[in-house]
Amino acid sequence: MLKPASQKDDVLLADIEVARHQTDTVHIWWLGQSGFLIQYHGKHLLFDPYLSDSLTEKYAHTDKPHVRLSERVIFPGHLGMVDVVTSSHNHTDHLDYHTLAPLLLANRNIKFVIPEANRDFVYDRLGHMMDRGKPIGLTDNETETVDSFIFHGVPAAHNDLERDAEGRCKFMGYVVELVRDEQKPFRIYHSGDTLWYEGMVDVLKPFAVDVAFLPINGNKPERRVAGNLNPDEAARLGRDIDAKLVIPHHYDLFDFNTADPADFAEACKHYDTPYRVMQLGERISIHV
Repeated sequence: MLKPASQKDDVLLADIEVARHQTDTVHIWWLGQSGFLIQYHGKHLLFDPYLSDSLTEKYAHTDKPHVRLSERVIFPGHLGMVDVVTSSHNHTDHLDYHTLAPLLLANRNIKFVIPEANRDFVYDRLGHMMDRGKPIGLTDNETETVDSFIFHGVPAAHNDLERDAEGRCKFMGYVVELVRDEQKPFRIYHSGDTLWYEGMVDVLKPFAVDVAFLPINGNKPERRVAGNLNPDEAARLGRDIDAKLVIPHHYDLFDFNTADPADFAEACKHYDTPYRVMQLGERISIHV
């Protein structure tokens, strides 16, 4: 029995539409794994969506089956309001043809933010869906305004701080500013997939992050996949960068590569880290 979504399909779409009327509020929906939809002033940013069963199908008859734990909240082609979508790296749960192809068809003017180091791979995966030069490429220490969002590239270690021949990050996180007239920007940090690396707090703390999306599934070599922060590390990192709210991700998708969010909640209580564990399809709203 798959874990049910709190909202999905038409109910989720109706909630997204209702939220449009609260323009002084940042709305966040968790769409599963590392996918988050952000709505602010009628604009929509979609971080790293995975909304298909492509990995379950790919690995069904192998020694590493990707048995799904939770419902898919929506068919990506029904998200026809997305202005910007991201991929933080080339792994399929962050760069999925079967998610991105219908999403791109439903949003002809969508902007696509990627690590510049991955441009050729992205083009090969998406094929005819997008011209090679259309995605907006970033590396660390670069800033780009994309529609109504200001993106800052930061490194991610999955498992290493890997760079291409030109020194550009292959694994990235993004700090995104939601621009407010003559006010302090509201900043969201999406980690991508990452371990804790030397200097990470020094990179992130100056951004004064309002909301941090951090992975909690951990790093276990026996899984034979690259790892992430574990629940304790995510809670400590949120505290150390002074994030005003930490939301966990990268769990409850595949049975071999997950973690218990209750462990994250306990660690946050121990470190006095402000946190929220979201349900699939759930919306939280933050007045700004």
